[in-house]
Amino acid sequence: MKILIIGSRGFIGSHCVDYFQSKGLEVWQADVNESSVDNFYKINRQNSDYSILFKEHQFEVCINASGSAHVGFSFENPSKDFELNVVNVQKILVSIRDYNPLCKFINFSSAAVYGNPQFLPITENSSCKPLSPYGFHKLQSELLLAEYHKFFGLNTCSLRVFSAYGPRLKKQLFWDLYQKSLQSDVISLFGTGNETRDFIYIDDLLQIIDLVIQHSPFQGSIYNVASNIETTIAEAAQLFIKVFSPNKEVVFNEEIKVGDPNNWLADMEILKGKGFQPQFNLHLGLKKYAKWLKENE
Repeated sequence: MKILIIGSRGFIGSHCVDYFQSKGLEVWQADVNESSVDNFYKINRQNSDYSILFKEHQFEVCINASGSAHVGFSFENPSKDFELNVVNVQKILVSIRDYNPLCKFINFSSAAVYGNPQFLPITENSSCKPLSPYGFHKLQSELLLAEYHKFFGLNTCSLRVFSAYGPRLKKQLFWDLYQKSLQSDVISLFGTGNETRDFIYIDDLLQIIDLVIQHSPFQGSIYNVASNIETTIAEAAQLFIKVFSPNKEVVFNEEIKVGDPNNWLADMEILKGKGFQPQFNLHLGLKKYAKWLKENE
């Protein structure tokens, strides 16, 4: 199988490269950041063009792990967030339609499309009420994938990633805890600590991608990507501190961060029906993440 990873230098993208190379697949990479590896395309950061990728090669699978994944940035610069998460996706779809129409296309969406759900667990059919430009833009990217399947017959699939973490991640809760733990014995976080998330370790996310490639009909399909375990931010923070820096104290400032949901728990029945079985609980995943942090200090 010949597979293209766009955003190959990022957190999820780089893990996809390693995973599919380890399975003996022919992996091609594309990213805005330079690389000297073989089978690599440099994407222009200011004026992205994906047509050459699909003109020169016929890929069986394309995974788009590029784009912005920062809620705060989407408030600061909604135009740029729209470009990265919507316009670029449309450009990729046009290139696939024109030059590689049989390619299976997987795009990373986000649980941010749900906002604050009325009921838990959140199913793929739950209503979408985003709380941020980022969430709206991810929802628009899903609509694009549905459009290009319906009208042009492309094989498309969106993955609504909840709270993914693991080695190489340099943002979000655990990275924030790590950075603050280096500066102070008392770590302050937003919120009350009672907010909940559904965390998924990167290796389990990769398992899902593999299952989707094998079993999804790629009909504008949408899947939750999570562990089906609800954890409070306070519990997650304490678990990380216990593993990484047990002498630190975590406090919550009671301030609600704009764009942040209250409670998330994903229904994973569709993917469990395709064989998904999480291999990492939060304790084990954070031990591996903490080990990576200490090795890369």
